[in-house]
Amino acid sequence: MFAWRRTAVRRRVVVNLAERAFSGVLWAKRGPLLVLRDVQLLEAGRAPQAVDGEVVIERARVEFMQVLAGGGG
Repeated sequence: MFAWRRTAVRRRVVVNLAERAFSGVLWAKRGPLLVLRDVQLLEAGRAPQAVDGEVVIERARVEFMQVLAGGGG
């Protein structure tokens, strides 16, 4: 069940939310939360912005997630 989560952990992903997206390494899945490291904030019409520290996202807010090819951490 949910094998994609195991295969995506420690890989570079793009997590798409309704209003923005984050590109980073999916570091951990903790219950209803996703933890990203080495993150960039992606917003339409703006250059990617580096984000300090970890970003924690509630899975319920995720519209879809892309696992990038060759996206090792």
